[in-house]
Amino acid sequence: MGKRALLFPGQGSQYVGMAKDLFDNSVEAKEMIRTADAALGVPLSFIMFNGPEQDLKQTEYTQPAIFVHSVVLASILRRLDFDGAAGHSLGEYSALVACNAIQYYDAVQLVRFRGQAMQQAGSDFPGTMAAVIGLDRPTLEAICEEASAEGIVQCANFNSPGQIVLSGSVEGVLKAMELAKAAKARLVTQLQVSGAFHSPLMQSAKDKLALKLDTFNFYDIKKPVYANVTGKA
Repeated sequence: MGKRALLFPGQGSQYVGMAKDLFDNSVEAKEMIRTADAALGVPLSFIMFNGPEQDLKQTEYTQPAIFVHSVVLASILRRLDFDGAAGHSLGEYSALVACNAIQYYDAVQLVRFRGQAMQQAGSDFPGTMAAVIGLDRPTLEAICEEASAEGIVQCANFNSPGQIVLSGSVEGVLKAMELAKAAKARLVTQLQVSGAFHSPLMQSAKDKLALKLDTFNFYDIKKPVYANVTGKA
């Protein structure tokens, strides 16, 4: 039998009504979701279950909502043995909790802090992101270099060999999108995000989070977590 891993989603996978079925049908889920509300001091569950969508799309709520939903599911499925975990961006925090490196109560607060810092950075330094399918990394890196004359833009997420996400200033990303279309990319689409995540425009959020993590308690990990940056545990 092959190895089994848990893979957790990142920002963008939220939807109004998320985790409501779990809350209604699982005592464990209900307790965990109520714990998150208490840890944050805000009715996160109400926003998750009822929206409005505009509130749920705010990064300071989006990130803890996805995190809570992910970890609740992982807890319910804990009888399903797994060999390791990974997560896309925000999903790394869910993976760390699933592998016992961070305690759930603490992680809920940390994830909201991360969301608030990123939302503030997005407000202070507006930007956007775009997904490109059908162009390779060297081609897109050259496109970003050319588009940088209009503003900051870089390859941010290498989701697969054929799907790369760009991030940066609005002007830089729009120019890169134009050049990618001219280079015959199969698909070029601007993402509905509140900031230029995974770009230099998030530096202020990175600095805040680094200081926060310096005070954070980590525990002996039980199973390997594969990092976004290196792909290694």
